[in-house]
Amino acid sequence: MPILPNTKFLAWHFMPYSEGLPENVDDYESLWVDFPNKFFDPKKGHALYERYLQELVLCDKLGFDGVAVNEHHNTAYSLMPVPSVLAAALIPQTKGSICVMGTPSGLEHPHRLAEAYAMLDVMSGGRMEFAFPLGTPMEYWASNVNPVTARERQREALEVIMKAWTQDGPIRHNGRFYNYRYLNIWPRPYQQPHPPLYLVGSGSPGTIELAAELGFGYSSTFSPIASQLAAQKTLKERAAHYGHKIQPHQVPIVCMVYIGDDDETALAEMEPHVRFFFTVLTKAGRYLDAPGYLSMDEFRKRNGRMLPASHGGAFDWSAIREQFRVVAGTPKTVADMIEKWAEEAETSRIIFQIHRGNMPHWKVVRTITGLANEVIPMLKERRRLADEKIQVAAE
Repeated sequence: MPILPNTKFLAWHFMPYSEGLPENVDDYESLWVDFPNKFFDPKKGHALYERYLQELVLCDKLGFDGVAVNEHHNTAYSLMPVPSVLAAALIPQTKGSICVMGTPSGLEHPHRLAEAYAMLDVMSGGRMEFAFPLGTPMEYWASNVNPVTARERQREALEVIMKAWTQDGPIRHNGRFYNYRYLNIWPRPYQQPHPPLYLVGSGSPGTIELAAELGFGYSSTFSPIASQLAAQKTLKERAAHYGHKIQPHQVPIVCMVYIGDDDETALAEMEPHVRFFFTVLTKAGRYLDAPGYLSMDEFRKRNGRMLPASHGGAFDWSAIREQFRVVAGTPKTVADMIEKWAEEAETSRIIFQIHRGNMPHWKVVRTITGLANEVIPMLKERRRLADEKIQVAAE
């Protein structure tokens, strides 16, 4: 089946610090929390920021519907500790939507997050979207916030943000973690009552339940396709219980893609960068364990990495491509797979991860141009032809 009408395509960049890491990087237990910042070279960092922003701007210029950035701390995995700054840099350089996915609401003063996001929405003229993660265990090691209270903090912080955006101030909020006598943010969001909102996670029932209760969208990360589909099914069922109807754009799928001259060559060209991502950049060691996140059995299975437990923490290229939305090949191969994934997820929001690991600029540009000039037009044309057949049949 072709993609759904009004399907939107976004480009997501992780912006890793993948150049200049020490030669013995494999000797380090973790690239998170305590990986020495002496290895960060500001000049190389400056060049990477310029390159990564250019790659996202290129996506916008070539017709993607939007771009996405996210947030992580104390790690070479991502140079985005403050994604709002990157979003602000992208606003004057782009025309499409900008999704910040995003700041863990319980790790920030929620009124500050509410006003910062509202400011971005006004600056962009209503082009912002926001996704709220609970945050990885590593974020809690880096922030000195007790992970045992993470979910309670997230819920109350979101309550504060929604009040700030939807109620006329000043108002009061008296809670367990946050208290405001004058909750009265300036500016308020451009989009009323608020921008499109999502929760992101790895399939936790608590996160799915909260998204359903609030009527937010939901996107899974670092979980197999089958688990993601099950999570989306649960979201829709539980949202109906709360009186919400989840729309196709609220269940986005994230696809790791690479465009090559032929399928075999493309797979070979993509593999080392995915391997670097999973075996180096995501290596979190003991910091992947935090109260309320993983059982000790699950932690041991993951071997201090963010690979799924079924892999035992080891990199398996075939298994990753089988279980996750990872595709490399010709534009037709990629389009066929995206179409299949979109159909089974019943989604109208597709997010492409355009860069992975230590992928060089030329490979990223080839993937961006291949998606923009061939894959996306191919998917839209298939949708157009299907609509044409339906119209002819109806006449």
